[in-house]
Amino acid sequence: MKNLGKIATTLVATLAPVAAVVAEEAHAGGSSLGPIGAGMAIGMAVIGGALGQGKAVGSMLESFGRNPSVGGKLLVPMLIGMALIESLVILAFVVALKAS
Repeated sequence: MKNLGKIATTLVATLAPVAAVVAEEAHAGGSSLGPIGAGMAIGMAVIGGALGQGKAVGSMLESFGRNPSVGGKLLVPMLIGMALIESLVILAFVVALKAS
């Protein structure tokens, strides 16, 4: 699982400048590569959101396994955190569609 995070970080660091250049060209010069940049941007956002949600749920379940009496106290903050992570992915989707 740790390798997946390193791979995702490497992909984001490598492809983010490419996506930015493609989106800028599409906006300025009317290039047809805008949808490709938007697809790459939302793909990176989904990878980041999935990793964040997986880490949040995994940590909550580990805490619950160690101390079952705190299950009710951990559920609501975890769900709020999941909603915030998901809202960032949706925001990235909207921005990617707007940029293309």
